[in-house]
Amino acid sequence: MDINDREKTGAAVVWLKHDLRIDDHPALLAASSHSAAIPLYVFDHRILSRFGDEMLEMAVFALRDLRNSLRDKGTNLMVRFGNAENVIQEIVEKVQVVSTVYSEEEVEYGLREMINVVNDSLGTMPSAPNFVLWRTPFYDVKSLKGIPDSYNDFTNLQLPVTMPLLPATFSGSEMELDWGRMPTFDDLKKFVNAHPCKMEERWTSIEVRSKNRDNVFVTTKENSTGGRTSTVLNSLGAYLRYLDGASRDDYWQEVHGRMPGAESRDGASFNKLFGTALSLGILSRRRVYFEAIKHEKERNSGFLSPFGSGATISAAIDSVCSIEWYWLLALKSQISDHRRYHIRIWRWRGYLIQYTIVGHEGPAILLVHGFGAFLEHYRDNIGSIAEGGNRVWAITILGFGKSEKPNIVYTEVLWSEMLRDFILEVVGEPVHLVGNSIGGYIIAIVAHLWPALAKSVVLINSGGEVIPYSSAPFTKERKTSGASWLGARFLLFYLRFQLKDIVQNCYPNKTERVDNWLIDEMLRASYDPGVAVVLESVFSFNLSLPLNYLLKGFEDKVLIIQGMRDPISNSKSKVAMIKEHCDGFLIKELDAGHCPHDEMPEEVNSIICEWIVTLSSKCPVVSFK
Repeated sequence: MDINDREKTGAAVVWLKHDLRIDDHPALLAASSHSAAIPLYVFDHRILSRFGDEMLEMAVFALRDLRNSLRDKGTNLMVRFGNAENVIQEIVEKVQVVSTVYSEEEVEYGLREMINVVNDSLGTMPSAPNFVLWRTPFYDVKSLKGIPDSYNDFTNLQLPVTMPLLPATFSGSEMELDWGRMPTFDDLKKFVNAHPCKMEERWTSIEVRSKNRDNVFVTTKENSTGGRTSTVLNSLGAYLRYLDGASRDDYWQEVHGRMPGAESRDGASFNKLFGTALSLGILSRRRVYFEAIKHEKERNSGFLSPFGSGATISAAIDSVCSIEWYWLLALKSQISDHRRYHIRIWRWRGYLIQYTIVGHEGPAILLVHGFGAFLEHYRDNIGSIAEGGNRVWAITILGFGKSEKPNIVYTEVLWSEMLRDFILEVVGEPVHLVGNSIGGYIIAIVAHLWPALAKSVVLINSGGEVIPYSSAPFTKERKTSGASWLGARFLLFYLRFQLKDIVQNCYPNKTERVDNWLIDEMLRASYDPGVAVVLESVFSFNLSLPLNYLLKGFEDKVLIIQGMRDPISNSKSKVAMIKEHCDGFLIKELDAGHCPHDEMPEEVNSIICEWIVTLSSKCPVVSFK
């Protein structure tokens, strides 16, 4: 919606969430044309519960600086504690002349639900104000529905990047209101403890200490840039000219000191240093883009080099363009109805993850796909298992399908941590874990490291071996290499041209199940930005811990569904080893390949439903919420 097309009468409330800036802020610019503006931040436990330690600390610094910036521009920042719908309604009732409430459009399920509640609440008022959703458009997109699902097709549109806006100036006098006191960490602790959505331990590692606002790294851990927008922009400038020989000021020195630890792989430093600032909206994505273009032109006497940009400039541009693409995909999924299951969005560590849920009552089940797949690989399992009296969640894990593919180092431990947080934050209770291929190995790690989260484990042609073992530690850190970089690109080229044959080989009993839709979805994802980085993980997977070690203690809570014609592993040998070393594991052998759940969905659904019914009578009800 073009907020500039609306009539600017009365006062405006600008509800801030992840847009903590005055630079390039369409809603604040629109509000500056009203008779008065009330920028508002609500410390709502539903928002705070999604923040990690560093983001919470960064938010306090950003809000403090935003208040000062708004005062310099002629208004103020109102801060409140409570539920956003109640706070906003109370402000509208008290001010009486509010004609419009502005809110940035969101893609995350929880925030979209909150926005709907606020809109409904305002709609019940006698003189209801207009409720206006806005975006900061990166590309000049005329219609979301017209955006192709393929990144190749999208880039071929050659859409221009829109120019960022200058900060608004508020000409009217500041309203006589209680603008609220900026909270301390102690205030936040008391508030969160009164509304427990997260484990209290999240707060224990935060040490409150005074920081100079002009410091580049303002948080206790000093991992990410933050503070006021101008400070982050200066830090960005230092990052962009990191390899230049000149202009080595204090900002450059501070960024330079963090680069070795931040550059875990080529280009990863941008998200590491600026990801939190982007997530909080201290900077807009298009501001980063144009700052990078400006620095590139400065390096080349006013021109863009045809031979490519500097490393940090490319990292910044590639990152914001990638973030924008996945944001558009996520937003489109919320207005599109052509997919079999309604898609919800969850944000994990700043990245957008797609998932779905079907069913309203019964045991909780989480389906985890294999490498190269996505949640709809369980297309004929989700609904049928839910109809069996269960609540079924299916997730597209980070790096696959239409979930985000950031420039990070991917490991099986990273994915297991993602599933852990999904169970805690989204599902809210222990689940029956179901995983295929590498997804099976990941859920085995979850069950091993956090056994309270798993009611049972169902492995469908799982990755990993069953062998006599000795204890071995998990390793989170992985090194990337030139060989893995090259290997990933050759593998990607090969997969794109041989995909249908490869997948059909995994469906020996029913090759017709490998239809055009399945292949097209896999091919679509193979052109997404960041997919080559995900493929590099193939060369660094550590599956050395055997399944019988990971699942020790779960003996009577493990179901093995094994397609005996799996071309990827020796199923007969694996089943024999399970029988020898895994007492209590229930084994179901099927005349199928590597993906029995999709090749023979009716049989697999029946087995899983029967398994859940058998176990449910033995499992007490537990909730994390």
